[in-house]
Amino acid sequence: MVEALGVAVVGFGWMGRVHTRAYARVRHHYPLLPLRPELVTVAEEVPGRAEEAAAQFGFASATRDWREVAADPRVRAVSVTAPNFLHREIGVAMAEAGKHLWVEKPVGLTARDARAVADAAARAGVQGAVGFNYRSAPAVETARELVAAGEIGAVTHVRIRLFSDYAAHPESALTWRYERERGGSGVLGDLASHGADLARFLIGPITAVTADTAVFVPERARPAAATAGHARAPGGAPGRVENEDYVGCLLRFACGARGVLEASRVAVGEQNSYGFEVHGTRGAVSWDFRRMNELGVCRGTAYQDQPVSTVFAGPADGEFAAFQPGAANAMGYDDLKVIEAYRFLRSVAEGTPHGATLRDAVRSAVVLEAMARSARHGTWVTVEEP
Repeated sequence: MVEALGVAVVGFGWMGRVHTRAYARVRHHYPLLPLRPELVTVAEEVPGRAEEAAAQFGFASATRDWREVAADPRVRAVSVTAPNFLHREIGVAMAEAGKHLWVEKPVGLTARDARAVADAAARAGVQGAVGFNYRSAPAVETARELVAAGEIGAVTHVRIRLFSDYAAHPESALTWRYERERGGSGVLGDLASHGADLARFLIGPITAVTADTAVFVPERARPAAATAGHARAPGGAPGRVENEDYVGCLLRFACGARGVLEASRVAVGEQNSYGFEVHGTRGAVSWDFRRMNELGVCRGTAYQDQPVSTVFAGPADGEFAAFQPGAANAMGYDDLKVIEAYRFLRSVAEGTPHGATLRDAVRSAVVLEAMARSARHGTWVTVEEP
């Protein structure tokens, strides 16, 4: 028997739309899921946006006040897709109200924020998921299996990159993303949080980091009205950018491997250039998000001049079979969010975590704070596993 589960979405920018579409599609791809998400309500403070979302996507109600969601007995699970500085307050309140949580990364501005939400969920006995979507790509999950099985030997070093140009234009609006108080640690929380999670997901715990950061676009134009996404504000009064455009970091892993993590939101010529290369004593695996369904694999016993094969993701890889019947049929970004929705709802149904959890958000945030400390002091910083 399939049970209805009332869900709400708090914050309806682009990511709120992605979560909503994932809820709508999840049973198409996972028909045996014992829960059927029902869109109960949407909360968004920008006037008219919640009502538009309800009309377009079929939410039963709309509100400008997320506190009404916490008090709504129809709602049992909540997607928190509001700006970062609201994650802690909303997440803790929803958990204390007994709502299961699917929170977009980085779950607040600090490790303390992420820990507060995770602890609140644990006390309330509710499930908590975090939006580390790139680890859900079938090719990435296969890469992890190859590494864990020793197919490339002992891991020696890994390189992870997250380059984007979304903030490269000098007329980009000075939104909350560029303020320390509301946006937190800039590109660290926005992109490097994914990199820290991927590093741990693929290789294991990080024990020490040394990092450098920079702001390359020091001023941006203040917008005259509410904005969405990465809007521009030509002619607006200039304001100072308070957080990082770029981070470069060296990593040390508990297994003895070394790593490089680099992220930029102002990389002209790079559009969502995210990926990794993992090298071992007998081979390597590599992945590029822009070719999401391909994995570069090098393994064997030749060592020198050993060839690299392109392997196409197929039904045996991760959750691929829920979307496509044969290898090399393409999956896309929104499909990764459907996988997240499935694992979140499965966690609710079974009472056991599946996929990235709020504790994973804490682990990532601890690494990011170590990077920030290292950049301030110019030293190696030890990472304490939370």
